[in-house]
Amino acid sequence: MNTLEALFVILGISLDVFAVMECHGSLVATIHKKQLAAFCILLMLGQGAALGAGNSISLLLYENRTGVHEALLGQVVATAIFLCLGMRLFLKAWRNERLDERREEKLNLSETARLYVRTLLFTLLAGLAFGLLQSSITGLLAMILAFTVIGTILGTYTGYRLGFEHKTKAYIAGGALLIVGGMDVALRYIWKII
Repeated sequence: MNTLEALFVILGISLDVFAVMECHGSLVATIHKKQLAAFCILLMLGQGAALGAGNSISLLLYENRTGVHEALLGQVVATAIFLCLGMRLFLKAWRNERLDERREEKLNLSETARLYVRTLLFTLLAGLAFGLLQSSITGLLAMILAFTVIGTILGTYTGYRLGFEHKTKAYIAGGALLIVGGMDVALRYIWKII
């Protein structure tokens, strides 16, 4: 998988983080920079660990198998994962769940953590897909760490300043990027074999 394809997928995942943080940023009365910095570190560690764990699982699956059929199956599964992740974000945009707007003094860590754990599951699946495509984990980790910090900070401040109404646009953009990444994998890898 080349850098541009990986960038599409990582940006799509990061827009999900952006939307979650936008929702929570819209509820806080004041953004505490120390708490936001600690949250960025926590989210970075979680995203990096989930991506790495997914990649490690795929390496274990392919440890003794290097045949053409296994590689094709891995490419098909990776394509399906990216397309399903994109469709999930489109579904979240379509549902457009409303928030119970109430001001809080600071971020509700337990609620944010609950939502974020679901996001980590999908990052784990993306890591699995990257591993099935035999992508280098180093560049992927650098991208996801950087975009997690950017998504967390921008999402929190966007929600704080503008409310949570832009989360739908983030979900649509993230879903489109994941679909484009999945279609590119299909065209690049699978189409050649057929």
